[in-house]
Amino acid sequence: MTLLVGLLIILFAFSLTVTLTLLLIGPTILLQPARRRGDFYKKFKHPISPEELHLNYEEINVITNDGIKLNSWLIKSSQQSLGTIIYLHGVGDCKIAGIPFAKFFRDNGFNVFLYDSRRHGESGGDYCTYGFYEKHDLIKVIDYLESRKDLNTGKIGLFGSSMGAAVAIQTAAIDKRIKAVVAENSFSTLRKIFDDYQKRIVKIPFHYLRNFVIKRSEFMANFKAREVSPLQSIADVHIPILFVYAKLDKHINYKYSIQLYENTDEPKELFPLDDSSHNDTWELGGEKYHNKLLEFFGRTL
Repeated sequence: MTLLVGLLIILFAFSLTVTLTLLLIGPTILLQPARRRGDFYKKFKHPISPEELHLNYEEINVITNDGIKLNSWLIKSSQQSLGTIIYLHGVGDCKIAGIPFAKFFRDNGFNVFLYDSRRHGESGGDYCTYGFYEKHDLIKVIDYLESRKDLNTGKIGLFGSSMGAAVAIQTAAIDKRIKAVVAENSFSTLRKIFDDYQKRIVKIPFHYLRNFVIKRSEFMANFKAREVSPLQSIADVHIPILFVYAKLDKHINYKYSIQLYENTDEPKELFPLDDSSHNDTWELGGEKYHNKLLEFFGRTL
């Protein structure tokens, strides 16, 4: 009996310690992901500025409704524009990731706009909310593009990767100026993806911990996690959408892309990348993937 009591005390102490630790660090992990900047990409010999790929560009600061500066690049088409594609990076990443993407689409007749999401890269902001505020930030970006009388914007399409895909879906549900979306490796709901990350990183599957962390995060960042749901938003998206998923993705389960696809109205497409994981789709997808994106945006924009 004494041994059993001792084990129960140890178990209780362990659970209490884990709960308190997650309450302290969980919101930071969720709301303040580490920022990737140029130094990160230099290690991989990745271009950190559009001019390294001989792209003329403008550096722009778009101001959000709550006064946050979004550091941005506008790369105009080298010919008569076929439309404008807005590139949306993943969590912790930045617009630098999209430079090869911008080069490809600029050379093929599109304007490309890239920006650092709030609390990412060179942009301001204290917290990342995975679409709750970011969808309104994207609307401000579109407002800016349409205000440029010297820019032949044409139709506007979105390319989003990971968190960027989730933001793209949530925004397309409320802004009808968006005419096409590519959603690469999207999650379905913030709560579900946080469960996955908790199991993978912290190695503890208890849902009550998720609820504690999310409630504290909601209080800190003044947002509603339940409303961050591409799966809910997709019901209001009635434009062409291409879901791309990497079968080797260990960050976001590719089944979420299939689930989103199955809950989306036509016109819709599903494009698997058999040999790619989460962060290497552009490189390992290669010419087949690039041409698929070009065909999709060429047809829809």
